[in-house]
Amino acid sequence: MSDFLFSRRHFSRTLGSLAVAFAAPRSPIGLDDRRDLPVSEKTIHLNFNENPYGPSPKALRALDSCGPVASRYPHAANVQLSETLAKTYNMSRENIALGCGSTEILRCVDMAFLGLGKNVVAAHPTFEAVLEYARITQADAVKVPLTADHRHDLPKMAAACTSKTGVVYICNPNNPTGTIVTRDELSTFVQAVPSSTLILVDEAYFDFADDPRYGSVAEWTLKYPNLVVARTFSKIYGMAGMRLGYAVGAKETIARISEQAIQDNGNAAVLAAGLASLGDTEHVMSCRDKMNGTRSWLCGELSKDGRSFIPSQTNFVMIDMRTDVQPIIDQFAARDILVGRRFPSMNNFLRITVGTQQEMETFVTALREIAPARAFKAA
Repeated sequence: MSDFLFSRRHFSRTLGSLAVAFAAPRSPIGLDDRRDLPVSEKTIHLNFNENPYGPSPKALRALDSCGPVASRYPHAANVQLSETLAKTYNMSRENIALGCGSTEILRCVDMAFLGLGKNVVAAHPTFEAVLEYARITQADAVKVPLTADHRHDLPKMAAACTSKTGVVYICNPNNPTGTIVTRDELSTFVQAVPSSTLILVDEAYFDFADDPRYGSVAEWTLKYPNLVVARTFSKIYGMAGMRLGYAVGAKETIARISEQAIQDNGNAAVLAAGLASLGDTEHVMSCRDKMNGTRSWLCGELSKDGRSFIPSQTNFVMIDMRTDVQPIIDQFAARDILVGRRFPSMNNFLRITVGTQQEMETFVTALREIAPARAFKAA
């Protein structure tokens, strides 16, 4: 397995990394060809689970003042952000790995712990990046269907982990269903998985979850060296376009992950914006309150219409349209409203990102015209 690992320390491994890069598919998570559709200033974006309120004002000011760092490599900014994150978790900088978005963290995990003869265990459906990157490493994918209530089937996922399993991936809360697994369930799961398997918990939507049974497991990484938590600045921090994420884990595990990262993978201005965002808890709380409040309003309107949906702990909601959603997606696009793509394993469900209150009111009005509520109430 060690022969497979790529490292910048050795030229041959560097060539291997380049080969992987050139072999990568055009869009590693590219199951949505609507990224290339023309948009206007009036387009309502309810398709990629972004924060409609944008970055913290402090982050924007940091970007405005980034001129002096433009000519310098970002190492100092990387260290500063890593140390600040480490303090948040009462850890050291060696417990943190920064990535160009959390998707780079997922890629690095796959490159470090997978390869020919290995497999990755994941729920189905879930966020696909880990599975796409695993394909590049020639590892096999073991997909475990969600439970009847659209949650990770942790007992079956644990049972699927063998000596060949390099990574087991838990997206919590899960994308695209918005469901969670509880800390108690995860505790049992972590103890059931072989210690030779890297457990990757993706907490991209952590900040939106308000179920008291839910919680981060980042602090568990000090107890379980085979546990890593991935986080992102793309969601609650409103920095999706800036690409910044990180991993929390045991020092030796983080070291293996960091070996796979592109050198100087953090933009100095973005790192400064990330640091400023961490210091603006008021903005985070404001965004969470507004988006969770709008999510509740949306679910209330769906209930009034008699529509079924999956209770969500994220900034998006999956609505059961009782028919293939592709024609519905197209009708929304014709109205300049971009909604989530069609998920092959859930082709009757429409994923809707929570936008601003006004955007959601526009969406609901269009929904009632495209798929009248009376059809759902009569069923």
